[in-house]
Amino acid sequence: MPTRLRRPLIFLPLVAAALGALLWLLFIRSRESIETTTIRTGDIEVSVTALGTLQPRNYVDVGAQASGAIRRIAVQPGDAVRKGALLAEIDPAVQQARVDVARASLAALRAELAEQRAERELAGQRIARQRQMLADGATRLDDLQSAQATLRVAEARVAKLRAQIDGAMSGLAGDEAQLGYTRIYAPMSGTVVSLDAREGQTLNATYQTPRLLRIADLSRMTVWTQVSEADIGRITPDMRVYFTTLGGQTDAGPRRWSGRLRQILPAPPRPTDQDERSTAAPAAQGAGKVVRYTVLVDVDNKDGALMPEMTAQVFFVTAAARAVTLAPMAALQLGDAGRSEYRARVLSDGNVVTRQVKIGVHDRVSGEVLSGLRPGDALITSIKHVRAAAGRFQW
Repeated sequence: MPTRLRRPLIFLPLVAAALGALLWLLFIRSRESIETTTIRTGDIEVSVTALGTLQPRNYVDVGAQASGAIRRIAVQPGDAVRKGALLAEIDPAVQQARVDVARASLAALRAELAEQRAERELAGQRIARQRQMLADGATRLDDLQSAQATLRVAEARVAKLRAQIDGAMSGLAGDEAQLGYTRIYAPMSGTVVSLDAREGQTLNATYQTPRLLRIADLSRMTVWTQVSEADIGRITPDMRVYFTTLGGQTDAGPRRWSGRLRQILPAPPRPTDQDERSTAAPAAQGAGKVVRYTVLVDVDNKDGALMPEMTAQVFFVTAAARAVTLAPMAALQLGDAGRSEYRARVLSDGNVVTRQVKIGVHDRVSGEVLSGLRPGDALITSIKHVRAAAGRFQW
């Protein structure tokens, strides 16, 4: 073969190899893309959340024990009252008439008792005379026995009248009490939070006590909240609780109120008849519903910022750690030793290093690092293999 034709054939494999190397460099070669996050310090808190409603810790519904028209109401909603202060007056005409009749009847019985006592005294004197005359032979035994019977009748009448007077006095005391109920006084010190009656309104307290108003001590409030059965096992009495309200916004964010868990009611709230009817069909088909238990949380309200019926977002703190090393839980792999042991990959001097990490308090996002990581470490969150060309032309 001529020399001119052999030379191009010799360079063809070299050209193909160079072209293949260029294609590999541009399109086939891949490299590792490592994403990291820096370990930092901070606070972590694990809590159970629930919605609740604020109510006064101590309150009383003031009702009327006497029937009649309301003559005067001495307070208005928002008024501060002291224990024993006059709240309202009911027209006492009917009760006063009953008291007058009872007093007159009692006076008549007392007069009749005095008359019977005089009859008894006279009967006693007759018996003494009959005995003397019988001893002198001037009378008969029958006359003495008749005088004795008259005395016993007089004594029985006196005893009967005494019993009637006692009954009349009890009746008078009841009528006087009913008369006293026409003036309604505050049973406790506090604030009038609601008023359900109006002047001139007629009340009927025969079968049910009508509610006039509510007095509450607003310096101490209680959050009534509902916690699902899935979380109730994490709730314990006297644990630390805080909550926020819709109206408690400040420039620094929502205001927090702190309190203590006072009580967990042992049974869930009883559904109303309407709720029972609405859930009867699903229950019959085997469908369950979420069971919630009532949890009571007490909180001080000395500044009066909390009001009844406010909605509260409640946080029951089950665990917390302050100023600790934090690591994202998504970047950790669960180890073999237990739920507190994890494995983490760290980028150290350009090399990927695996470390054993122990985690304390944690939630779904972050965990408290007890050992294995330090603030400033580059924790690897992901390692990806990307093509060089693709990586080169990434924006």
